Amino acid sequence: MFRGVCASSVTPFHADGRLRLELLGPHVDWLIAEGVDAISPLGSSGEFPAMECQDRERVLAAALEAVGGRVFTLAGTHDYSTARTVGLSKFAERAGADGLLIVPPYYMAPTPAQVMDHYRRVAEAVGIPVIVYHNIPLTSVDLTTDHLLRLFEEKAIAGVKMSHPDPDRQCQLLQAAGGGFRVYSGIDTAAFEGLCHGAHGWISGIPSTVPRTARRLYELIAVEGNLAEARAQWGKLAPLMRLQFQAYHSKGEGAHWFSTMKAALNMIGPPVGDPQPPILPLGSEHRGVLRGILEGLGYRIHQ
Repeated sequence: MFRGVCASSVTPFHADGRLRLELLGPHVDWLIAEGVDAISPLGSSGEFPAMECQDRERVLAAALEAVGGRVFTLAGTHDYSTARTVGLSKFAERAGADGLLIVPPYYMAPTPAQVMDHYRRVAEAVGIPVIVYHNIPLTSVDLTTDHLLRLFEEKAIAGVKMSHPDPDRQCQLLQAAGGGFRVYSGIDTAAFEGLCHGAHGWISGIPSTVPRTARRLYELIAVEGNLAEARAQWGKLAPLMRLQFQAYHSKGEGAHWFSTMKAALNMIGPPVGDPQPPILPLGSEHRGVLRGILEGLGYRIHQ
């Protein structure tokens, strides 16, 4: 498993919803040039719910080919159905993924015992490590520290991407886990605290949008132990976090995190297109603010 900063690559689409896989390679190259330690195709930023399994397989194959072994690849193989999750996971392993990122089964709100069995069945089918994508707001599933460590002891999972706004959930895991269990900060609002507690890496919006500046924060905390400089770096990044999570925090109006992310990538990197509806492009009332934040972080705006 990797340590450091992981970018969730986005999926480029045509306006009519067809994949634009020719744009994926330049996007992946840009992320790697920005210094990421890993790439996760078909995480939330890959818009996997907007695709049927066949198109998800096409995206995974194209992304893994574009990475070409240059960095660790953590393939998103989530689905509500255990059978489809297993199928996608086996495909990703055959295609060359180094590990799997899997969100718990969503919508039907299965019990923790049922969710744990879901992960066990995936682990039985593949030989690469599985990371739980812990995301209560979007799944209604809360696996506790005890649940997660039991799965780790059974060798069903290798760690967790903790997208919980309470930093102590990361702290609990890090304090309770033995060697080998990986804990990744999975939401930007708790990333600073999670990294200070000793999280092994960071997989979220900021590392996927401005990886170079995210990597610098990780290095300041995890490698150099320079808390004063880390606070200053977080002061530069926090406005982007607050813009991205406006609608998420208010549970209503404001900038949507993914609209913000794709708009930013189009401004500073190779084109990646717009989100798939119902998510819409970032509104004009937010674009000027975003542009100023990106320029403040040292990026050149070309769109």
